[in-house]
Amino acid sequence: MLVRTLITYAVMVTCALAFHDNTFAVFELKEELQIRYMNMWELLEQLEYVDPHQRGVVYAEIEHIRSEIQRIIDLLIQHDKQQHP
Repeated sequence: MLVRTLITYAVMVTCALAFHDNTFAVFELKEELQIRYMNMWELLEQLEYVDPHQRGVVYAEIEHIRSEIQRIIDLLIQHDKQQHP
């Protein structure tokens, strides 16, 4: 029983130290980036059937999503530069 406890503790310490400080933050940003990409695809699909007078709204939403994607990419690069100077 003591051996299992020590092995479990050693594995937990190794896993805790093996990851970078911003691992969860990077994971969240990547997840957010995937969501934004899906939103972009949905907006591009909307262009196939949207009314002409609503195209301006879709174009504005596409521009907004594009800026969000760029912001997330900039944050990911910033995190990477902090971890790997």
